[in-house]
Amino acid sequence: MSVTGTNGTELTAEVLESFDHGWAMTFLPDGRALVSELTGSLWLLDEDGSKIAEIANVPETEMRNQGGLGDIIIHPDFANNNTVFLSYVERDEADDTLSGAVVVKATLELTEDGGSLSDVTRIWEQSQKLKGNGHYSHRLAVAPDGNLIITSGERQHFSPAQNMDINLGKVIRVTTDGEPVEDNPFYGNGGIADTIWSLGHRNMLGVAFDGDGQLWVHEMGPKGGDELNRIVRGENYGYPIVSNGEHYNGKQFFGNHEDFPIYENPAISWTPVISPAGLIIYDGDTFADWQGDAFIGGLSSRALIRVEFVQTPLDNQGSGGESSTMETTANEAERYEWDKRIREVEQGPDGAIYVIEDKEGGRLLRLTPAAASE
Repeated sequence: MSVTGTNGTELTAEVLESFDHGWAMTFLPDGRALVSELTGSLWLLDEDGSKIAEIANVPETEMRNQGGLGDIIIHPDFANNNTVFLSYVERDEADDTLSGAVVVKATLELTEDGGSLSDVTRIWEQSQKLKGNGHYSHRLAVAPDGNLIITSGERQHFSPAQNMDINLGKVIRVTTDGEPVEDNPFYGNGGIADTIWSLGHRNMLGVAFDGDGQLWVHEMGPKGGDELNRIVRGENYGYPIVSNGEHYNGKQFFGNHEDFPIYENPAISWTPVISPAGLIIYDGDTFADWQGDAFIGGLSSRALIRVEFVQTPLDNQGSGGESSTMETTANEAERYEWDKRIREVEQGPDGAIYVIEDKEGGRLLRLTPAAASE
C-alpha cells in the first residue's frame, strides 16, 4: 500500500498484522515486540510483526469506552531484568460505575513461542475512582534519569487538573517502584503533591523524550485546541481555566493561552482537532531527514502527522518554571492520510515507523520511504 503525504512525500505501508482495539506497542531487545489491546490481551509478536501468542497472567480488565488495557513499555535494562510496566483500568469493587487507572510493574518471562508475567506489583493508581469511562490517559515512559513518567487524565471532570490533592490532570514522575522523586517540584508538600511534575492537563495519550532529554506530551483539547506541549518542571498548562478550544456545549473558557500568559503555552495547537494518540520523536536513519521530528497518530483526523520543532523568541514566561530567551515551538510539516484512525506510533529497531490503526480489526503497518521498498 502506498501513502502520499500532503507535501507529496510517498511512503510504503506494509500490512503486518491486525488487532482487536490495538492500543500500545513496544519493541524488545531481540527484535520481537509486544502489543496491547484495549480488550485486555497482550500479544507477543515475532520479528516480522506476526502474532506468536498471548502473554499469560496479564491483569484482568474490561473494555468500556476508553477504559481497558493500556500502555506497555519495557525497563531500559530489560535485557538483564526482564521488567515491564503496564497500565490498565480497574473498576471499584463496591461500585461498578467507578473506575480509575492503575500502573503495575512485572517480570516478563519469555520463551520462543510465548511468555507470561510474574511478580506483578501495583506501583501507582489514580487517586480517586470516578464515574465515567474516559480520559484515563495512563501513557508511560521511562525518563533518561531512570524515573517513570505517567500521564494521568482529568477523567472528564475538569477541576481535578488544578487540584494538588488529586493526581488527575497531571504529569506524574515517580521512581520505577512508584515512590516520589525528591527533586520533583512540589516534593515536601506531602502526599500526592510529592509525585506531580506538571499540572493543568486534560487527556494525554502521547509521551516521548527528544534527543536532548526534553519531555514532550500531547493532549486532546475539548472542541478545538489539541496541544503538543514541552513539559517543564513545575509548570501549569492551564486546563480547565484556559484552552484554545471551547466546551462541546459552546460555552467559552475564561480565555485562551494568549490571554493568560501565566500558564504555559503549547508548542503547537490544532483547531480543528486532530485527536492525537501515540507519539515518537524520531531518531533513526531510515528517514534521515526527519531526525528530531515528532510523529503523532490522529484519531479523528485519520492521519499520521509529522511535526518539526523550531526555536522562537520566548513570549511566555510561564508560572515559575525554567525559561530562557528562546523557546521551542512546533510546526505541522506534513500529514499522511489513508482514512484510518491511528491509535499508536512506534519507531522500530530497523528505523521504520510502525503504526496501529484504531478499533476492531485495526492493522499494524510498517512505514518506509517508497524508494526503499521498491
